[in-house]
Amino acid sequence: MLEQVDALQQALSILQRSAGVQVAFGGMVGDRRHIRMSQLRGTRTNALHGLAVNAGAGLGGKVLSLARPAAVGDYATATDITHEYDRPVLAESLRSVLAVPVVVNSVVRAVLYGAIREPLAFGDRVLLVAMRVGGELATELAVRDEVTRRLALAERAGAAPGQEDLREANAELRAIAQEVAEPELRERLLSVCARLSGDGRSATPFPVRLSPRELDVLAWVGLGCGNAEIARRLGLLPETVKSYLRGAMRKLGTHNRHETVVAARRLGLLP
Repeated sequence: MLEQVDALQQALSILQRSAGVQVAFGGMVGDRRHIRMSQLRGTRTNALHGLAVNAGAGLGGKVLSLARPAAVGDYATATDITHEYDRPVLAESLRSVLAVPVVVNSVVRAVLYGAIREPLAFGDRVLLVAMRVGGELATELAVRDEVTRRLALAERAGAAPGQEDLREANAELRAIAQEVAEPELRERLLSVCARLSGDGRSATPFPVRLSPRELDVLAWVGLGCGNAEIARRLGLLPETVKSYLRGAMRKLGTHNRHETVVAARRLGLLP
């Protein structure tokens, strides 16, 4: 749960900065019926902290019920939302407010809000930015769900997650990271990969640095995939995969695929 809160905080920070809103806030969804406001940025009071917004009520409740974004140009006078939460909203002097759902596997997991203290309608750019941030948070939550699922399966089997499970998860996470447009989210996903790989300390006296794409390729090589399959998974040409593999071999001083993967694992570059 703490990891979800951390991801939510990061998303709100990106929303506030990228969309240029004065206030960004939001919360995770509980039992699909309410949003508990837990993270606030740019607020002047504690009026919104801990507020529970029920499905169908107010702007966020509308977004929760419909699973689609919505915005109002002047919260206090908006006619297309209910007004159960006017007091805390107006205590913050919020006028224009937008809300976007964070949808994972057709379920709204969180709602992000952006607001300003003037009654100005949000332009398309701001709404698109908010939707992008919501989509990126959905991707991160989905990734974390998959990692949690794999660990739970291993625990039910009565054993710690096997090395092959970790290696497969690492390869999949690296592939997802390359599809994420937001640099900060991509770096966070890659940091998870680094933790799966260990502490990264080298057994040799000299450091070896492989590029992210070289590591992507080696992660799948280590799972026994051929170049054509790796190219399909990573959206590359087979010749490009060969080029990355040759680059990794040159840096590691190896002569074949197996040696290269073994060397990368020995250095803590792969799990």
